[in-house]
Amino acid sequence: MSIVTKTGDKGETSLMYGRRVSKADPRVDAYGCVDELNAAFGLARSICSDKFVSEQILAAQKDLILVMGELATAREDLDRYVKNGFHLTSASMVDRLTAVIVDLEKDKSLYPQDWVVPGATTVSAALDFARTTCRRAERRVAMLIVDEKDFNPEILRYLNRLSDFCWLLARYIDKEEKASR
Repeated sequence: MSIVTKTGDKGETSLMYGRRVSKADPRVDAYGCVDELNAAFGLARSICSDKFVSEQILAAQKDLILVMGELATAREDLDRYVKNGFHLTSASMVDRLTAVIVDLEKDKSLYPQDWVVPGATTVSAALDFARTTCRRAERRVAMLIVDEKDFNPEILRYLNRLSDFCWLLARYIDKEEKASR
């Protein structure tokens, strides 16, 4: 099967289970931003030599696949989505991130005295880029839920926590790389 389907040539795309929507649909915008975030994380992970950070990024990327799948499924198809063995964004995903954040925050030196200017290291710059991409995804999801009832609030909570997570991982990398010089 070719990646070239030509089904999107007129500005439409398919959600999970084949529902056709405009590529300008807020749902498509939201999961597209999450996809960009996942790619930004991929860049950060590909250049990161710190095992702890790489593992954390990979875990977040796997979570983002769940978030994207849920966002790419129309509300009317969510029961089918779950019945097919897919998972929804959950409080336990948010709790996992929160636990790592709480653990990292024990090191008060990760909080600088002044504003952070991204770019101290390549990896931290990539994580700061992922953080800003995450904030955009969060805004798009927030716009989506304005018109959608019965929306899973854990998606927004997860993205909010994930941007904090990115910021802390970037500061952790800055500190680790400074210490190894």
